[in-house]
Amino acid sequence: MRTFRPLIVAIGGTTRPGSSTERALRHALSAMDAQTVLLCGADLDLPLYAPHAPARTPAVTRLLDCLRRADGVILGSPGYHGGVSGAIKNVLDYTEELREDTRPYLSGRAVGCIATAAGHQGAASTLSALRDIVHALRGWPTPLGVCVSGSEPAFAPDGRCLSSQVDQQLRILAQEVRDFAHAQQLLAARAAPLARAA
Repeated sequence: MRTFRPLIVAIGGTTRPGSSTERALRHALSAMDAQTVLLCGADLDLPLYAPHAPARTPAVTRLLDCLRRADGVILGSPGYHGGVSGAIKNVLDYTEELREDTRPYLSGRAVGCIATAAGHQGAASTLSALRDIVHALRGWPTPLGVCVSGSEPAFAPDGRCLSSQVDQQLRILAQEVRDFAHAQQLLAARAAPLARAA
C-alpha cells in the first residue's frame, strides 16, 4: 500500500497578510509530514455568507473544495472582543454548503484550534469558542488547543517562532491532527473489504 500523506488544510488569521495567527498556522504546518494548504490573508475576504443565496466566487469554491478533500483541519483565529473574528466565523458559516456531503461539515476529521490575542483571557475565550464551533460542525477538536498570548511577540517578522513553549505546543497539535488522519485512513482501509463482501 502506498504511504499515506494526509491533506491538512489550515484556515485563519486576518485579511492582513503576515498576522500572528497566520504565522502560528504556518509554523504548525511546517511540523507536519503531510500535504498542506494554507488559506489566510486575502483568502478570507469572502462575501458575507447568506444561506438563501450563498456566493460562488472562486475563493469560496476553493475553500469548499479544500475542505471536502481535507483529511484534517487546523483553524486559527485572533481574539476579537472575547470571540472569533468575523472573517473566521464567515468562513466557517460557508461549511453549511457541505451539509449534504458524504462527510458533512467537518465530520470525520480532527481539527486543531489556535487562538491568538494580546492577553490570556482573550486567547482562552477565543479558543473555547473555536472548539464549540468545531463540535457544532461535527469535527473532532484535538485534545490540545493552543493559545498564543502575551505582550511579547511569539514570532519574528520572518516567521521564526521565538517561544519554545509555543513551538512545542504547535508541534504537538500538528501531530495530533496528522495522527488522527492516519487512524481514520487505517480504519477506512480495514472497512473496505468488509463493505465489498457485504
